[in-house]
Amino acid sequence: MKASDVRAKTLDELNDELGSLKKEQFNLRFQKATGQLEKTARVKQVRKDIARIKTIAAEKSAAKKA
Repeated sequence: MKASDVRAKTLDELNDELGSLKKEQFNLRFQKATGQLEKTARVKQVRKDIARIKTIAAEKSAAKKA
């Protein structure tokens, strides 16, 4: 997911996307613990996407307050 794609979304859409990524992250951690994880790179990608969404959501909420 690119930053430009994330910036185009509203805060509600970002929160929904964040929730789904958190669920995916949990499932990936569970798969890793049980030895069923096939795409190990996906863990890092999801973690970075979560950070990207949180950063842009914080920017948008700060801009809304100012």
